Amino acid sequence: MLKESVLAPDTATYRKVVGAGDYWIGRVAKDQIFRIVDVEGNQAADVLFFSAEDPAERYSAVDTIRSQGNIYLGLGSRLLSTECKLMLEIVADTVGYHDTLGGACATESNTVRYALDKRTMHACRDSWLLAIAEHDEFKLTKRDITHNINFFMKVPVTPEGGLTFADGVSGPGKYVEMRACMDVIVLLSNCPQLNNPCNGYNPTPLEVLVWDAI
Repeated sequence: MLKESVLAPDTATYRKVVGAGDYWIGRVAKDQIFRIVDVEGNQAADVLFFSAEDPAERYSAVDTIRSQGNIYLGLGSRLLSTECKLMLEIVADTVGYHDTLGGACATESNTVRYALDKRTMHACRDSWLLAIAEHDEFKLTKRDITHNINFFMKVPVTPEGGLTFADGVSGPGKYVEMRACMDVIVLLSNCPQLNNPCNGYNPTPLEVLVWDAI
């Protein structure tokens, strides 16, 4: 199910373009609205969420999937924490399909999936580690890099139970919008992956917008 937002971009209290392969980290307060825009289309956003009060409490793919009975996220999906508390709810979505299983690319997985010479290629895990190193005010460490959501990314499950990567299902200007149900830290990697079709083999910018509580 798709639903457009009633919020106009020029009314946002915060806007930031996240360049291809770059990261964004920030705090979104309870009841604020947080939007990720796929600026040019066919891009993947790998995102981690943490409780701002206690980052040890974070997004749980296991509890979210079990609660909603669906391995994909879309309009109305409620993102639960490791304490089974409601962190965010998707309130507008013009894409309708977001992955919870594929995980994030890393230099190690690039080597295993593709080839030894791919190890030196930039990956989402690198972006996250750089973000937490450059922003110690959020008190995140390497051990906090766990379950993530791949917004705009298509990862079909095969009849045998395996995962495959497919072309992204988004398009230019498409977005997903969430209401924060607690104060959260958002850590986003604008995926730099060049080895599978999730970015159309050509990473492009994303945009982050935040609106104050309505």
